[in-house]
Amino acid sequence: MTGLLLWKEHLKGFYQKYNQLLHSLIRFLFTLCTVLSINSTVGYMAKLKNPLVVFMVCLVGTLLPNCMLVFLIGGFLAVHLYAVSVEMALIAVLVMMIIGILYYGFKPGDSWLMVLTPLAFLFKIPYAVPLLVGLGGSLSSVIPVGCGIFFYYLIMYVKQNAGVLTGEAAVDMVQRYSQIVRSVFLNQTMTVMIATCAVGILVVYLIRRLSIDYAWLAAIVTGSVAELVVIFIGDFVFGVSAAPLEMVVGMLVSAALAALYNFFIFSVDYSRTEYVQFEDDDYYYYVKAVPKMTMSTTDVRVKKINTHRRSAREREPGGTRQP
Repeated sequence: MTGLLLWKEHLKGFYQKYNQLLHSLIRFLFTLCTVLSINSTVGYMAKLKNPLVVFMVCLVGTLLPNCMLVFLIGGFLAVHLYAVSVEMALIAVLVMMIIGILYYGFKPGDSWLMVLTPLAFLFKIPYAVPLLVGLGGSLSSVIPVGCGIFFYYLIMYVKQNAGVLTGEAAVDMVQRYSQIVRSVFLNQTMTVMIATCAVGILVVYLIRRLSIDYAWLAAIVTGSVAELVVIFIGDFVFGVSAAPLEMVVGMLVSAALAALYNFFIFSVDYSRTEYVQFEDDDYYYYVKAVPKMTMSTTDVRVKKINTHRRSAREREPGGTRQP
């Protein structure tokens, strides 16, 4: 454990030293991963798959704030959807406009979750999102997570029905929109996953705020169980089933990522817990103080003493030899 704490302190020192550079690099890699995932999943606009275009989009995304980065990625996705179906592109743009009006006006800080959530689904670890958001976010984070789930299933619908969407030129416009709305907005699997993430965020958020020992670890375990329960209920009510092996592996990996986040953000020593009581004119205060687990990195400095020059002086005539 001591070695892990020393490694953690070295990483924190390294991050603090190169904070701005690492922050820009992380944003660039995050944007690059998102753009490449979109190109590999629904990359129907060949011009956007050009490496120079990808690099320019990632460079611009590095310089933009979170809310503008989300709209940049959304516009990139809408252009790909336009190459398949104008209706799908219009639906995506309309949803982004509604989100911008209803959400960004009062809570724009965690808008990056709308990009991170589809990435987690693509990498088969969707259950990590509610665990991490519950530990580090707020209850309002359910909104961007739910929107991210919607965009993921929108992408999956286009990927699975690209041939049908491209060849429906003769179908009535109203019929096409109604079919898309039924397939996308009334997707029962999407509804179950939104409910799963919402319940997971709620459970983890409420438990990690308790003053009990090991509250964060208890929140991770309880949140994982709550997610499984919602999935089983969705299977029973809606007949929505998930691959058992993929679900178990994804849940274990998600719990491991949440435990790693807990180690870096909320690593405390409950064996040295202190309870403090004090008062003022109006209140009595009962405080539980739990010290953080930290290790001071030793700064070893070796001082070299040049004895060669001293010995040379001692051998000179008239020099005094020290005992």
